[in-house]
Amino acid sequence: MFAQHSVGKKKPDEYRRNPHSVTLINYHFVFCPKRRKAVLIGQVKQRLQEIIFELCTEHDWRLIALEIMPDHVHLFLEVDPTFAPSVIIKRVKGRASHHLRKEFPRLLKLPTLWTPSFFCATTGNASTETIRKYIENQTGK
Repeated sequence: MFAQHSVGKKKPDEYRRNPHSVTLINYHFVFCPKRRKAVLIGQVKQRLQEIIFELCTEHDWRLIALEIMPDHVHLFLEVDPTFAPSVIIKRVKGRASHHLRKEFPRLLKLPTLWTPSFFCATTGNASTETIRKYIENQTGK
């Protein structure tokens, strides 16, 4: 399921201007449930998407693409330079784990919802569309 969510009316490849910087920082994250269990389906998948949208709004992260597969998540964001990738993924996993395990008790069967690891790659302006297409094409694989 491809989803696009943007704070404000800025395009994902538009430069972010702050008083002391002009940046375009795009991160492609991939992370998985513990033991790569296929638990991100149905209402859990929908709720995870809502949680990610909420975080993007709160932190002014521009969501370029989101693909939630049963056993992993692709998350492609444009962010302010004050957010380190480790902070972003900690906030996403932390809030998602808290709410999903509270709202869906069957997820308590896993010792933790997420593996401690994640993949993150930075992308430049030229490759934004390539990454977006790659994520869109993950459906059904």
